[in-house]
Amino acid sequence: MSIFERFLASSKSKGAGYFVLIDPDKIAPEKLPSFVEQATVAGVDAFLVGGSLIVDDSFEQCIRTIKKHTNVPVVIFPGGVMQISKEADALLFLSLISGRNPEHLIGSQVLAAPIVKKIGLEAISTAYMLVESGKITSAEFMSNTRPLPRHKPDIAVAHALAAEILGFKMIYLEAGSGAEQSVPDEIIAAVSNYCSVPLIVGGGLRTPEEAHKKVRAGAQFIVTGTVLEKNSNASLVKEFAAAIHSK
Repeated sequence: MSIFERFLASSKSKGAGYFVLIDPDKIAPEKLPSFVEQATVAGVDAFLVGGSLIVDDSFEQCIRTIKKHTNVPVVIFPGGVMQISKEADALLFLSLISGRNPEHLIGSQVLAAPIVKKIGLEAISTAYMLVESGKITSAEFMSNTRPLPRHKPDIAVAHALAAEILGFKMIYLEAGSGAEQSVPDEIIAAVSNYCSVPLIVGGGLRTPEEAHKKVRAGAQFIVTGTVLEKNSNASLVKEFAAAIHSK
């Protein structure tokens, strides 16, 4: 079974899937093993690894450490072409379709594709859509693109429909790391109603209750990152997992 098929199976059986994003720059290496083990027991369905900025050579070592301490998929959430590794189980092959910067629409993908093919890494084509969140996030700044307006669900739907017609396997609605506001429920509901492509939602989620609302709105997968960097206790991960899985 492919990683993508495992994602779909977990979402179907649990109501929604829960992904924890780990930025190698933002977690101390000595804390990573215990956090991964605790998150696995708490019910996480996959670990995403990546970041807008990774300032040292810790990326591959981070993946190896996570793999050593969990049996759930470890998937790259790349912030750039350099974030590709055969150590991972799969890669979200992102195209930033909410922006008009050709580098992130197709340029980086052209550079990455031969590498992905050579190492035999499963690539899950994912339409990445930044949504206005109240402040400039790292993803917005580093991609040099404007996010989709948060009060215009029709614009988000049009982008998502284009992604579906183009054949993307997943759609990722992203408010950005540390966003002041998460993706509006109205946008999630609108995209979910018009599109059949599995929907990932992340960015700015601070409580299990808020994550549960995103699932109720139509998200099939929820990603948390920053909130756990600030409070990485096992009980909070368990609370998020329970809220997300109880659709």
